Amino acid sequence: MKKYTKIFSISLPFVIAFSSCFFMSGKDPAEKQSTAKDEVILEMMVALLKQAHYSPQAIDDKFSERAFDLYMTRMDYQKKFLLQSDVESMKKEYFTKIDDEIRNNSFGFFNKSMDILNERMKEDQEYYRELLKKPFDFKVKESVELDPEKMKYPKDKAEMKDSWRKYLKYQVMVRYADLKKEQEKAKEGENKLKGMNDAALEDSARRKVLKLQDEAFERIGKVKREDRMATYLNVLTSVYDPHSEFFPPKDKANFDIAMSGQLEGIGAQLQEKEGFIKVTNIVPGSPSWKDGRLKAGDAIIKVGQGNKEPVDVVGMDIDDAIKMIRGKKGTEVRLTVKKPDGNTQVVELIRDVVILEETFAQSAVIQRDGKKLGYIKLPSFYADFNGVGAHSCADDVRKELVKLKAEGVEGIMLDLRDNGGGSLQEVVKMVGLFIDDGPVVQVRSSGNEIKTYEDPDRGQIVYEGPLAVMVNEGSASASEILAAAIQDYKRGVIVGSNSSYGKGTVQTFFDLDRLLTPENAAQAPLGQVKITIQKFYRVNGGATQLKGVIPDVVLPDMYAFIETGEKDMEFPMPWDEIAPKFYNPWKNAPDYAQLKANSNKRISEDAAFKMINARALEFKTERDNSTESLNIDDYLADVKRREADKDKYKLLEENVKGMDVIMPAVDKKAMESDTSKSARKTAWIDKLKKDVYVNEVAAIIKEMK
Repeated sequence: MKKYTKIFSISLPFVIAFSSCFFMSGKDPAEKQSTAKDEVILEMMVALLKQAHYSPQAIDDKFSERAFDLYMTRMDYQKKFLLQSDVESMKKEYFTKIDDEIRNNSFGFFNKSMDILNERMKEDQEYYRELLKKPFDFKVKESVELDPEKMKYPKDKAEMKDSWRKYLKYQVMVRYADLKKEQEKAKEGENKLKGMNDAALEDSARRKVLKLQDEAFERIGKVKREDRMATYLNVLTSVYDPHSEFFPPKDKANFDIAMSGQLEGIGAQLQEKEGFIKVTNIVPGSPSWKDGRLKAGDAIIKVGQGNKEPVDVVGMDIDDAIKMIRGKKGTEVRLTVKKPDGNTQVVELIRDVVILEETFAQSAVIQRDGKKLGYIKLPSFYADFNGVGAHSCADDVRKELVKLKAEGVEGIMLDLRDNGGGSLQEVVKMVGLFIDDGPVVQVRSSGNEIKTYEDPDRGQIVYEGPLAVMVNEGSASASEILAAAIQDYKRGVIVGSNSSYGKGTVQTFFDLDRLLTPENAAQAPLGQVKITIQKFYRVNGGATQLKGVIPDVVLPDMYAFIETGEKDMEFPMPWDEIAPKFYNPWKNAPDYAQLKANSNKRISEDAAFKMINARALEFKTERDNSTESLNIDDYLADVKRREADKDKYKLLEENVKGMDVIMPAVDKKAMESDTSKSARKTAWIDKLKKDVYVNEVAAIIKEMK
């Protein structure tokens, strides 16, 4: 998905973001060679894909060509490392040979790419260090291309060096302009920048870029072989479809946390910075929060398990450090931390289950024109996947519905915007909260076997009133199952962007460790493979794959002219349809035509939505015109224009007139003794007050019978 046009121009490390999983620096040459573990993973993964994938593919020359092209794209997306000759030489040798390597369990292509990238990496370090020694001339009229898809591989080293020159010049110019702006705003004596001339400001900007670039390349050097190999293996799975993936053990653990909303640990969010593992945030209610000694800004320098000798973690890979800090509930971890004032302290903590509350459903009451309406935000279709007593999103939404009914709301909106999906079982249960009985979704396996998932609570409707479901281009998978079912049953109104994401496939995880034989058991842990095993279909027989769900009422969207969704992915599965199921539409269906006409009229007269339409066109223009001037006067003029544009859109940052948002009474009472939780909920509600989409959906619900 490509929503944003020039975000990559802001952050220096972006140049290596797509490539960082591939490089190695100063490693033992033997590490490059394929290991027994890699061979075991590859063999198992390919066997599983052949046997379990919904649409298994032949591992042939065509597969090899697709894998080669995709690997080249992911390996050097910004075209800052490989020369055209590098790509051509690898293509000549491996373009149709990757399938042969898979059959032979060999990694010649992968190892060759590592050799080339290592060589180019050393050259690139020399380039940026040399280029950043001298001042840049910002008066020269030249430009730099910022869209990787429009870039070409440099034809030789001279062209590569010039590409780096332009890239670095742009980064320095951006920081120079920021310093200049800060200097102009500063009062005499208040800021050290006040007395600096332009040359000194440029030098300061250059030194900052050099520091960031050194840090980025240092991080690259710490990337382990298993991470680089995981990226290569994921290229192979992606040729099957965009959602089949290989998960190393640590990635699977992070996926489980995202899907369950909880983990066992201490509740500190960490970041690697300048060689230190630094605390960036403390999760409210966690062991760290309850203890009170660990603070944001602290640097963790040692980690000890119970009474064991602590281990120095300075300079350690952050994933390894996190692995040491997390642990089973009830166990002790001792952290030696360096405070911002330089003092050190040992903090002993007992690990516990940490609940990430922002990942769960929450509700509010919308007050508009004398009416009360309910609002429920669902970030994902989370579930207790591992049987550890985690939250169920269907149960949580049920609780929020009961809360809102007690408030006397006259309609409810369920917000699934940017909800990427989750549990199939949970979405089936959730649809059952709004319908009497009947089929919810059809699922087809590779053998053409079709299973229908029915409302599990036949005859038990939790909420029967007016219902609107909010979606956008980020609403995918389970979100689309719910929206499609509500639409097919005519149970409510779907409101949102031109269409939802368009992911109509089902995946499951296969644990590779369970397939190990006694002879290679020592290779564990291997990780897991997520494989697309089914496609799902609406009760009317149509798929949501590629097409998504088209809302009944379409609202303006800032990304309306930017290609997004499944259709913009590499190798998506096709759309198709199957026979419909019998189901009974809702007895009191909304008047869709009238609701749409009334909404269109309001939108055409609404200043905020006019701004959103204008911003959408600007996003498209920015994407189409992706070059940036390297002349400081031209750049500053462009910055001034963008700042003026920001002022134009200030209305979108203000509270919506005529709409108020409050907490449900039961939430307000529950938070009386928890000031932290109350503050977070209040901040969330304050943000809702600015949401013009919520305001329009409230107007739509008001007109429903």
